[in-house]
Amino acid sequence: MGQPLSPGTCLLLCLLAQLTAAASDAEKTPDYWNEGARRRLQSALALQPEARRARNIILFMGDGMGLSTMSAARIYKGQLAGGSGEESVLAMETFPHMALAKTYTIDRQVPDSAGTGTAYLCGVKTNAKTLGLSGAATYGKCRTTFGNEVDSILHRARLAGKSVGIVTTTRVQHASPGAAYAHSASRSWYADADMPRDALRDGCKDIAYQLVHNTDINVILGGGRVYMTPRRTPDPEYPEDLAQNGTRKDGLDLIAEWLSAKQDARYVWDKKGLDAVEEDSVSHLMGLFEPKDMKYELNRNTSTDPSIVEMTEKAIRILRKNPNGFFLFVEGGRIDHGHHTGRAKQALMEAVMLDRAVARAGELTSSSDTLTVVTADHSHVFTFGGNTLRGTSIFGLAPKRAKDKRAYTSILYGNGPGYSIRNGGRPAASLPAAEDKDYRQQAAVPLETETHSGEDVVVLAQGPMAHLFHGVQEQHYIAHAMAYAACIEPYAAGPRCGTARRASHGTQCSPQPLLTFLALCVAAHAMGG
Repeated sequence: MGQPLSPGTCLLLCLLAQLTAAASDAEKTPDYWNEGARRRLQSALALQPEARRARNIILFMGDGMGLSTMSAARIYKGQLAGGSGEESVLAMETFPHMALAKTYTIDRQVPDSAGTGTAYLCGVKTNAKTLGLSGAATYGKCRTTFGNEVDSILHRARLAGKSVGIVTTTRVQHASPGAAYAHSASRSWYADADMPRDALRDGCKDIAYQLVHNTDINVILGGGRVYMTPRRTPDPEYPEDLAQNGTRKDGLDLIAEWLSAKQDARYVWDKKGLDAVEEDSVSHLMGLFEPKDMKYELNRNTSTDPSIVEMTEKAIRILRKNPNGFFLFVEGGRIDHGHHTGRAKQALMEAVMLDRAVARAGELTSSSDTLTVVTADHSHVFTFGGNTLRGTSIFGLAPKRAKDKRAYTSILYGNGPGYSIRNGGRPAASLPAAEDKDYRQQAAVPLETETHSGEDVVVLAQGPMAHLFHGVQEQHYIAHAMAYAACIEPYAAGPRCGTARRASHGTQCSPQPLLTFLALCVAAHAMGG
């Protein structure tokens, strides 16, 4: 389910196990907390804004990764490493700058991923279920598309001479990555077969078509093969499964079109193909590893399907060859899907994997020239509570029973498919069933699919101009802050932008690998951090 642990990681885990035991006694003394606070205060006092411009930008987006999901993922990460979990630190949590983003769309208090994607990628708030369009467009109405298009920061970065890429664990035509290149009155128009006749008649194009024709994207990695090939085209991985065949009615082979239009381009559909790609020999790479969304990490075949960490690394190694820099969008998209199905373990493992991708990106780049931003598009009605004791499994039971004298899990959902009434009452939760990867935590309100929630989401940043992420902001501010940081339109003529454009190859590898940094963090926590 994951990559073999490196010797350095094994050393870190051993260190963590040893220091956790020592920390449990140290925590009982005031000196532990006082000294830890002093060290953090000293770090805060030494923090200075990095006013130089960024050559590269990496935007990590956890779809549905609200604050409660981040907190639970932190605990899960620590427990996977053998600790009690609460004191663990996500790689993204080491970033020095933070803001909150308000996620509502023009028409909804609680948003969807298309409206939010348009906000943080294109810099304008819009209506739910629409992609790359202003609020003047109407969902499902093709004719309102024309004249209301808004371009993403990925598109503008490419026009500025940077290399650009998309990595996602969903289909590459899904709402979040789609906002980076498409202009669509419906997020569901994946292929022409998914579009109504009037939209086709009025001249609108499906999202897969726009993926190939709208923006010259250097790296495209994720799922979504079915939308790229003609109907009845057998899938290379599942040729006997007719349900996985291509769906296009127009007869276009968009993969072949994309390859023929690029020089030094490669297409792959499995991990073996991805691993065989030599970064120096390609300028463009498309990897589509599933007919639709990629598999959950806990279900992934590690020999045939790449992880989000592996896809992120391959993308960075290709994109960083450009002396003008790059823009990379990385989406942990199945956090959202895990929550929608009420399966918290699937969702939290996806969040942990996104954090591992953040850590790996930190090892492959330098914060001296790379602005890295981590955020979410929205949250979910997901929570954990119940007065659980320190070190309790994040998927475990509350220590006391409810008023109905039945056990319940710490993790609960406000609504969703986990709602259940049997014999006139709520079924009791039990172990080890609640630890299963497909266990559905209980929900208060019966719904076929659990819903998003409307609270603010966290934005974390490090690197040049990271201090621009502060306070409570509207979500569309994210795109503007990133564009300003990298001298991308409409901020290409800003202060120091000439210097940024003249910059050549910067440091490609961090001088201090993040693994070492995390080991020091663990030690600091154990000694009073």
